[in-house]
Parts: sequence; C-alpha cells; structure tokens
Amino acid sequence: MPKNLQCGQYSFALEGPGADHPLVMGILNVTPDSFSDGGRFQGLEFALAHAEEMIRDGAAMIDIGGESTRPGSPSVPVSEELARVMPTLYALRTLDVALSVDTCKPEVMREAIIAGADMINDINGFRAPGAIEAVQDSDCGLCVMHMQATPQTMQQAPGYADVVGEVIAFLHERVDSLVRAGIARERLCIDPGFGFGKTVEHNYALLRQLGRIGAELELPVLAGLSRKSMIGAITGRPVEARVAGSLGGALAAVAHGAKIVRVHDVAETVDALKVWHAGTQDYSRK
Repeated sequence: MPKNLQCGQYSFALEGPGADHPLVMGILNVTPDSFSDGGRFQGLEFALAHAEEMIRDGAAMIDIGGESTRPGSPSVPVSEELARVMPTLYALRTLDVALSVDTCKPEVMREAIIAGADMINDINGFRAPGAIEAVQDSDCGLCVMHMQATPQTMQQAPGYADVVGEVIAFLHERVDSLVRAGIARERLCIDPGFGFGKTVEHNYALLRQLGRIGAELELPVLAGLSRKSMIGAITGRPVEARVAGSLGGALAAVAHGAKIVRVHDVAETVDALKVWHAGTQDYSRK
C-alpha cells in the first residue's frame, strides 16, 4: 500500500508513527434534496459557515456534493451541478483543508480541478466516457467507488453471488484502468459504496471485510456509511437520530482498516476516534 495519499497540494501519511489516518472527511451537500440535511447548506453563506465549523471540529477533508445520489434521485444537468459546486469550491479555497468534489461528470471534474480541487470522489468509479481523461494529468486524489446500477435504480433489486468478491473485482478493474492511463497509485483510494446497490446484509458483509478489500487492492479504503439506511436498519432510528449509530459504524470501519471516514458529524466522530485510539494504542504520539 502507498505510504502517502497524494491529494493536490496535500499529502497525507498513511503508515508509520506520523500517520495522519484515520482522516475525517466532512460532508458538505450543496443540494436542495440531500437525504441527510434537506438542503440546509445550499446557500453559499451557510455552506461556508458549515465548512469552517467542520474544519474547527477536526475535518482534514471537505467533500462538496452538488447532486443528490440518494436512492431514486434524478440526475441534474451539468450546468446546474456546476452552478451549485463551483461558487462553494472557490469560496473554500482559502481554508486550510483538502477539498474534494463528489461528482461523476467529467465536465464538472475538469472545472473543479482547474478551480483547485484536491480530490475527485466519483460514485461511478470513473466509468463515464472522458472521466479518466478529465483527471489523469492532474495531481488530485481520486476516490474510486463501487456502485451497482444507478442512483435511480440501484436499490430496486440489488443482487450478488458474492458481494465482497464482486466489489473487489470491480475495484480491481477500475484501478487497473486508471493506472494504465498513467495515474499513480499514490493518488488513489477505494470505496466499497455502502448503500449504493446493496441490501443491509450486503453492506455489513462489506463492512466486516474492509480489511480484505484494502489488502487485496493494496490501497487505502474510504468508508462512507454516515446516517445511511444500513444504520437505521440496525438502530431503528430515523435519519436525524443516527449520530450514535454512525459513530459505531465509523469506529467499526477504522477497526477493520479504513483510512478515511466520510461523515456528517465531524466533531462527534473526531472525539470518538480520539477515545478509541487512546484505548487501543499509545496515543501520546498522536
């Protein structure tokens, strides 16, 4: 596994005494229809204030999303996604934090990279025509995610003979495509795609096997399960009451080897990880 994750102007140490992991990636949805926050941070002033709060709380990365990918959500035009994402990206560039853009559109990837994005987080695994070309000559990090079907249809009837093996095979193929295009492995991380074309059972099978996924791909794993239905299915809680369950999921992911956790509740996650580390290893050097 690479010792560092290269994300634009940032290089995060993954191994050794000075390791930065687990990195906490704060979610910043600038959409009117997010499943978790219902458009609370759509306005630029609110988005900036929330990003600043997450940074104070310990986020090492901010993931900006301009298109909802909840189950059944429709795709939005490129122009609309750009109108949501770009003002936020420009406004956040002066902050001391790595900026990720959550998009599957090559046009948005290009504009985001020009504007200084440090990572492109693609739920579609850089499969869209032109996606690899859009990112290959930059130095930004790339998160390669697995998704079965599309956000519009992914939860209608997800099925696998071997969910862990099939997700690993998919990620292998996508990573190989990126590496063949000349993209350094130090720029890559992988995401099994919790909730993206998976049942509750599929999600927890993947969570338990994050260590295997990272080991077979030899790449850092990003885990994004914050407030998702897999949390609600276990706790019986609605979206707005899934903080505790999400913390449990983040700790389980890190215990199984995740290097990055993508979360809504940054302060709570950072505190939980501090205590977890103090109880499991020598925390004096952190």
